[in-house]
Amino acid sequence: MNDAPRLPAANLLANETSPYLLQHADNPVHWRPWNDAALEEARTTGRPILLSVGYAACHWCHVMAHESFEDEATAAAMNAHFVNIKVDREERPDIDAIYMQALHLLGEQGGWPLTMFLTPDARPFWGGTYFPPEPRWGRPSFRQVLTGIARAFAEESDKVAQNAASLKAALEAMGTSKPHEGGTIGTAHLEAARAALLRGMDMKEGGLQGAPKFPQPSLFRLLWTEWRRTGERSARDAVELTLRKMAQGGIYDHIGGGFARYSTDAVWLVPHFEKMLYDNAQLVDLLSLLAAEEPENALWRARAEETVAWLAREMIAEDQGDGSAGFASTQDADSEGHEGRFAVWSAEEAAQVLADAGLERHEIETVLAAYDIRPGGNWEGHAIPNRSHQEGEDDEATAALLARARAALLAQRQKRVQPGRDDKVLADWNGLMIAALARAAHVFGRPEWIDMAARAFRFVATHMDAGETKGGGRRLLHSWRRGVRGPAGMLADHAAMARAAIALASATGDAAYLDHARGWIGACHALFGDADGAFFTTAEDAKDVLVRAKDVTDGAVPSGNGILAEACAMMFHATGDMAFRATAEAILAAYAGGAAEQPWSFAGMLIASDMLNRGAAVVIAGEGQEEAALLRTANATPELGVVTLRAGALPAGHPGATVSATASATAHVCSRGVCGLPVATPTALREAIAAAMGR
Repeated sequence: MNDAPRLPAANLLANETSPYLLQHADNPVHWRPWNDAALEEARTTGRPILLSVGYAACHWCHVMAHESFEDEATAAAMNAHFVNIKVDREERPDIDAIYMQALHLLGEQGGWPLTMFLTPDARPFWGGTYFPPEPRWGRPSFRQVLTGIARAFAEESDKVAQNAASLKAALEAMGTSKPHEGGTIGTAHLEAARAALLRGMDMKEGGLQGAPKFPQPSLFRLLWTEWRRTGERSARDAVELTLRKMAQGGIYDHIGGGFARYSTDAVWLVPHFEKMLYDNAQLVDLLSLLAAEEPENALWRARAEETVAWLAREMIAEDQGDGSAGFASTQDADSEGHEGRFAVWSAEEAAQVLADAGLERHEIETVLAAYDIRPGGNWEGHAIPNRSHQEGEDDEATAALLARARAALLAQRQKRVQPGRDDKVLADWNGLMIAALARAAHVFGRPEWIDMAARAFRFVATHMDAGETKGGGRRLLHSWRRGVRGPAGMLADHAAMARAAIALASATGDAAYLDHARGWIGACHALFGDADGAFFTTAEDAKDVLVRAKDVTDGAVPSGNGILAEACAMMFHATGDMAFRATAEAILAAYAGGAAEQPWSFAGMLIASDMLNRGAAVVIAGEGQEEAALLRTANATPELGVVTLRAGALPAGHPGATVSATASATAHVCSRGVCGLPVATPTALREAIAAAMGR
């Protein structure tokens, strides 16, 4: 063994672009980014790797950093025994996924910070998440862990090698598909998933039973699909209850808009205060589906409009001056070293702000009661604004008063020390938000949201383009920050942006967006495809991953394979091209066995299956206000599997290709290879869509 390190004995994160890595650039730990040089250092020195994975908005990541990584004695132990590598899970979700799966295989519950110990060739052999500086909660101190792992690596090499070999074999096995003899994902899986989810529902507070409570939008999107497919009212009620409880709870930022990542309790009151782009994208989409069915419900509109206002105010990344601007990734939970300080209030401060804004005493009392801002607070001596106790709608006068009060409180809050923001642009998360805005714009009558989505789309398509693949597809980068292009794009990046392109094509009637979708789906085949019909997470030329895993089950974000199956289903309806249907069917067949065992884990694929089988295309002809009204109606449907196209722009193989432009506006609903008779009014179009989709 050569003990001389190949890299400087220093922290090497200062030149990175990830805000999370830069948060650790001044630690006394000799951190390295995940790269060839760091991995070579481990191989050459024979030292084990201490891998620490987190993200900029992660509260417990900050806690462990302050307690351990900023501590000189702890850092000295890390530097003496390990090659210390820090990874931003948002920048390298593929690395995070591999080692998080390894932790699960060890029987541990996942979470961040992820703390894994690897052999010098990057095979995991032991790990955990947060470790305290002193023994507590039945967990050893981090220094005890460091000492124990270093001793085991030096003195029990056989056990370490056995653990590493077993874990790697298990990780490789997870890259294989799980087909079901003679079957594909279909109706039986949907029904089993619905039944299981409804059994697990908290029918008082919404969400799944217990605490903490996560939004889990993929699961509720699946229940919405089941409501539309079967008319099963309990599925719809579960979605409505969950969204209403979240929208009124403390997990929602009632002053500034937007949803936090999750609630630490079972009643949606106390969040971890970080806000993630992906959560808000998926929740805006769910709010749109509910509002499409209940346009008179003011709550869905209010929460969608407030959330998009937050997005526009605080989550636009650096404008490039070319008409494009992507969305930033996250907002931090902490400010001034305290979780939630930016978001909470004392009754005295809030009352003074409202008095300064000119509210009368009785009005101030109404506002404070409405938002549960009371002396002593509702969390650690402070008040988290919430409306959990609210029943029914506010009358017009009260709604106007509360809007005035929120504006005053927001103006005062903006003067506080702001929480950190991770302003890197991620292709996959931007794709989720672009698609959500494209739908929401029509549902809520906010055409400027389409402009916002189109600007983000242009940003990713232009600044994050990585060139043409050998197969003719277009390759994307995964991330971009302040002019620095990040790592290569993964499956989810290409799939989510293809889905976004289809959504914008539908929202605008511009078929040129479909060309982008074709290119990105082509890149999926060229870079990520496997012989079993499913797709790997990382591209075939990825050299720094231990195994090529497959992203197939849904977590906080939908799986890459699920998003791709959905995009291909929608492209089939948009183009009539059977190759897209075949790709979707191959993915669904590859995981029919897994979906039979745990159907709720494959929510994205189940939704894609329903879209493939029940989906429809609305072909609109004509021009003027009548045509625009039909376009809005088609895009404001509560169904998930509808794509809207303009006559004259369809390929020859599409059943609507024979629909020609007419002087008066008409719409044809095409499904299962045939197009229905023309309809000319929004009401008739809504009825035709429902009939075509079996409702």
